[in-house]
Amino acid sequence: MSETIPEIEIQSAAVVQPAMLMRNVQRRYHQAGETLEVLGDVSLALWAGQSVALIAPSGAGKSTLLHLAGMLERPDGGEIWLGDTPTAHLGDRERTTMRRTEIGFVYQFHHLLGEFTALENVMMPQLIRGITKPVAAERSTELLAYLGLGHRLTHRPAEMSGGEQQRVAIARAVANGPRVLLADEPTGNLDPKTADLVFGALTQLVQASGLAALVATHNMELARRMDRRVTLQDGKVVELE
Repeated sequence: MSETIPEIEIQSAAVVQPAMLMRNVQRRYHQAGETLEVLGDVSLALWAGQSVALIAPSGAGKSTLLHLAGMLERPDGGEIWLGDTPTAHLGDRERTTMRRTEIGFVYQFHHLLGEFTALENVMMPQLIRGITKPVAAERSTELLAYLGLGHRLTHRPAEMSGGEQQRVAIARAVANGPRVLLADEPTGNLDPKTADLVFGALTQLVQASGLAALVATHNMELARRMDRRVTLQDGKVVELE
């Protein structure tokens, strides 16, 4: 990997305020006439340049928390600030715009577009945002090179290893310079050695760029290498040592 972060215009928050703040957030679902409370009173601050591991058993609400943070769902109570903007009551169009520009997503499966090259996959969200093709191509090339994929620019996903595909997915997630990166088991499909490589690329990018990252993982070894660790207990976020 190169030693300098490419210019991807990370929208870092002021030191005195978190990149994202969830306060007293609640989420419940109604099924068959019953109410299932998944998150009862969640408060969590994500700071620029800091990686946070979210560790909890299946069914505890990790995915729900990530969906709320990513504005894929609305909370039933409480508020979620992205920088200094409260988001819970924004309209759908405003939420979509903020999600596109301020939040990056990485999933367990890379979800790359198979008919496009690595470079084109990373360019795609930038083009959708309205960035010109030459600028998007330059930014994507620098970002992929930073992640050790400068030799894979013209390769399609099927021509790359699982670790390479996931690093392309990370590059795509941060291509628009988001404020927050949300990752759901990003190394879950990888062997230990490859997972370590991908995790290293992710944390190095977070530290160098000023992103705030929330990463759901079952890998305790990787979680211990992150800046903070939190879990969900009785619908609340609890800090771990």
